[in-house]
Amino acid sequence: MNIIAKALKPEEHFIQQEPYYEPTGSEIDIFLAAYQQQIPVLLKGPTGCGKTRFMEHMAWRLKKALITVSCHDDLTASDLVGRFLISGGETQWIDGPLARAVRHGAICYLDEIVEARKDTTVVIHPLADDRRVLPMEKVGELLEATEDFCLAISYNPGYQSVLKDLKQSTRQRFVALEFDYPSTELETRIVKTEANIEQSLALRLVKFAHMTRNLKGSGLDEGASTRLLVHAGKLISVGITPVDACHTSISQALTDDAEMLAAINELSASLF
Repeated sequence: MNIIAKALKPEEHFIQQEPYYEPTGSEIDIFLAAYQQQIPVLLKGPTGCGKTRFMEHMAWRLKKALITVSCHDDLTASDLVGRFLISGGETQWIDGPLARAVRHGAICYLDEIVEARKDTTVVIHPLADDRRVLPMEKVGELLEATEDFCLAISYNPGYQSVLKDLKQSTRQRFVALEFDYPSTELETRIVKTEANIEQSLALRLVKFAHMTRNLKGSGLDEGASTRLLVHAGKLISVGITPVDACHTSISQALTDDAEMLAAINELSASLF
């Protein structure tokens, strides 16, 4: 049996250019301190508020490879750790993304961790405490994390339920960073920069977002995220009318309910 430990290709996992990120507080300093002290980090906040961009920025700042795993209902422990494959008549062990990150001293970011199966999240427990090891029972190996390895997870508390919540046994292993939508001034600057549009237009998009966020719990599960505002701004920058851009990039992304769509479109029409 061969154990295949693939090298990390720079073009796949290393961030070559600085990702644009505007800090909203002391999250950069806290992450750097946690990394230095080898403490795993939990990012929590609504969809599209900058958690993934933050991780990309920190990987660039630390000059470390970033391996991102988008968690889902079918994600198994083998998907993270690795599995046996038959190649050329031989049985080979192939490292999963988590094992690769541990072995090569990369940052492993498990996005929306609560979407993974409960038995899968238990795999990260030995990595998220003082042991910093990954048991690989199928090959009889106890993989010790290097000093460079960092584990980060994220989830959206707004979607948590009895079935999809982060267990205390998992949560209390992490330093938690809470993310939210930026202030009006900062969000306007982000949308203006990312979408390359005028300040006044970016401000109106942000005002529209605040209107939709006020509808959360009154017909909407979530209001418009900063990401959706950037999408709308980019469409506008290439000639799409603001009303059409808001309808396709924001309204339709938020709901399929006809009455709620009509209400959101009226809000956008009042601004544009």
